[in-house]
Amino acid sequence: MVRRLPSQPPVLPGFSYVHVLGSGGFADVFLYEQNMPRRQVAVKVMLSEVVNDQVRQMFQAEANLMAQLSAHPSILTVYQASVSSDGRPYLVMELCSASLSERYRREPIPVPEVLRIAIKIGSAVETAHRAGVLHRDIKPSNILLTAYGHPVLSDFGIASTLGSQRQEDSVGLSIPWSAPEVLLDETPGSIASEVWSLAATVYSLLAGRSPFEIPGGANSSSDLMGRIARAKPQAIGRPDVPASLEEVLRRAMSRRPEHRPESALELVRELQLVETELGMPQTAAEIAMDDWALGTVADQEERTRLRPVSTGSAPATPGKRRRRRVAAAAEAYAPVGTVRERSGPDSPFSRSRSSDASPGVRRITWLLVAAALLVTTLGATAIIVIVRSLGDGIPVVSDIAAQVGSGGRVEFSWSDPGLADGDRYQITVTDQGVVSTPSLQEAPRFVVDADPGDSVCVTVTVNRNGSTGGASSEKCVDVAEE
Repeated sequence: MVRRLPSQPPVLPGFSYVHVLGSGGFADVFLYEQNMPRRQVAVKVMLSEVVNDQVRQMFQAEANLMAQLSAHPSILTVYQASVSSDGRPYLVMELCSASLSERYRREPIPVPEVLRIAIKIGSAVETAHRAGVLHRDIKPSNILLTAYGHPVLSDFGIASTLGSQRQEDSVGLSIPWSAPEVLLDETPGSIASEVWSLAATVYSLLAGRSPFEIPGGANSSSDLMGRIARAKPQAIGRPDVPASLEEVLRRAMSRRPEHRPESALELVRELQLVETELGMPQTAAEIAMDDWALGTVADQEERTRLRPVSTGSAPATPGKRRRRRVAAAAEAYAPVGTVRERSGPDSPFSRSRSSDASPGVRRITWLLVAAALLVTTLGATAIIVIVRSLGDGIPVVSDIAAQVGSGGRVEFSWSDPGLADGDRYQITVTDQGVVSTPSLQEAPRFVVDADPGDSVCVTVTVNRNGSTGGASSEKCVDVAEE
């Protein structure tokens, strides 16, 4: 396809034109030098042929929106927005590099670096969602790098809104990172579709290609759309990418939106757990909080980190089907298997429990025993500290029920132990001795697709601001042979 020449750069008061940075389907980007304060900036100027009254109104709304969102450290900063003397709207933005969009196809990017980028960009997406904004065009080329190497998400809203009015080839480049329900016109976009696009973008940074692209094969728009609709991405094919990370991305790119993480933040939490599995410090999730002024920066950063349970992961069984979380839909389950509770030393997640005491009573008992020991060495002051901490405890899930349905579908459910706003359930599945990466959700039920003859176990803990409470007893199910 023949590319058009860039448009004439406009004369902007207070700015000196330097050179062209790039061209797109509806705008050009130029390098300017701002006179005061003196700095180099990127100026995106809309093409005159796409500008009309509706576009001008949309541009003003998007400019105001970007000004609010760009306070986020991982969203491109917008300095100014206006209309040039020839009637073209423009944005003055932080000058960033687009090298990442070329680098991932040229060389393997280290897994720790990709995880760091993914968590920071995921935090930006979550922040936008909380402001009621869908990006609708998450892809590697819209991730830029600041002069200090910090990833930022660019092109909020404007590209996707105009893209729907342009010819197909102007939006075709986004097909590899568009969710199947968007490509099939089932929805113009949703949180679930943004989670899909975010996962597809992370996959691309790891694999050096989009998830449904076949190296050396047919990769036309129709070919990609057909593969995306079948939701079976190619394996990443890198020995340094852990299986748990591939599983997280595969689940986030599920064909059915209800099988994906419920928010960008949930996907971020799962990526943080992969960092911990690899022995890396967790990248902080940069999420705006209403009470930010009440605590220190260090306090906020600590609250964005997730503390996982010990998984003791065993190597994956060859040929084993991946387990996935499924929707909380009402279904009838038949007693096709044996349900058992494991609470002894054979469970890596359970603690010794008395059958005639509630979790709260058992917890208080152990704390009082600890207090008695502390009195000997530290004095009565220790008792005051421990008793005071009892009211701040994270609730513990108990009495997990399990039902086995036909086809090996196992549903685990439990009662709400008293969750507070913002609390999440952290679920860990053990299948034939293989421990999965924990997942986070709000619903008090979890469904696993198991194979006949499998032994599937689930442990549930409550996650509160990145800290986890005590683990439940491990509920296990032996799925009957067919």
